[in-house]
Amino acid sequence: MTFRVTVLGSSSAMPTLKRNPSAHALNVHEQFFLIDCGEGTQTRLFRCGISPLRLGTVFLTHLHGDHVYGLFGLMSTLGLLGRRTPLKIFAPRPFDRILASHLSFFDSKLPYEVQWEEIDTRAHRLLYENKTLEVWSIPLRHRVPAAGFLFREKTPPLNIRKEAVGLYGLGIAQCRAAKRGEDVLLDDGTVVPNAELTYVPYRRRSYAYLSDTLYSPRAAELVRGVDLLYHEATFADPDKAMARKTGHSTAAQAAKAALKAGAGKLLIGHFSSRYPDVEVLVNEARNIFPATEAVVEGESYDIRPVMYGAQEQAAQDSAE
Repeated sequence: MTFRVTVLGSSSAMPTLKRNPSAHALNVHEQFFLIDCGEGTQTRLFRCGISPLRLGTVFLTHLHGDHVYGLFGLMSTLGLLGRRTPLKIFAPRPFDRILASHLSFFDSKLPYEVQWEEIDTRAHRLLYENKTLEVWSIPLRHRVPAAGFLFREKTPPLNIRKEAVGLYGLGIAQCRAAKRGEDVLLDDGTVVPNAELTYVPYRRRSYAYLSDTLYSPRAAELVRGVDLLYHEATFADPDKAMARKTGHSTAAQAAKAALKAGAGKLLIGHFSSRYPDVEVLVNEARNIFPATEAVVEGESYDIRPVMYGAQEQAAQDSAE
């Protein structure tokens, strides 16, 4: 039931002695996703113990170099490592032209297929889904077309209420039907509603990545209730004029977004190199949204499941 974010880079524009350009790795149920891919990302993957071969899909927010430059070296390395499965990349246009140029000059004989799908940065839409996860695009406000992402776990498989098995004398086939979400027909012809037989074992989890962007009330609303929100905080409030000019947010604005979204926790990053000590940004954000942390590169942030027992689920069903 893993849902873990590993921060690979947290600097804006350029690397520093302590920070690297933007990249996050996300592990959901042992499926690995890469969000942005700044310079040097592959090195940090190795240092964090994440094999690049495990990456199935890459999501790029926008086409500024500090979010993209690391991708092409990573693609070459994947070829050298013998990757055979396709690599899916979601990115705004004209990434197709950039990709074609790179493949033509440097990687014309990759042993795997690179698949690109365009992100419409103006639209909030479902980009990707499988049995356990869905990924939504979140329109952002930057100098170039940009989109953030909401990663939301799907409702987990149902558990059988143990007391219902004895009460109704359920057999194996009936239990399987109930776990599929079906009402169950008993031998005497009685139909038992599924809600009386099953419960959801834990609340589904979510993580949002909003960078690069000016403060956007719409983006905050689109990630309402998110468990873990990563929001860029490039500048401190005294530099808010520079933030507006360059299409970025202050730490206070990131906190304002978390507050509006009703987020469980806020991670701030994408720090300008003008701040050797990011505590000034953390303190600024905590004055508005206390549950704020500055990301630490190489650290992982787990979103732990909130478990439901059968009784808790019954109480929730009654409340609804």
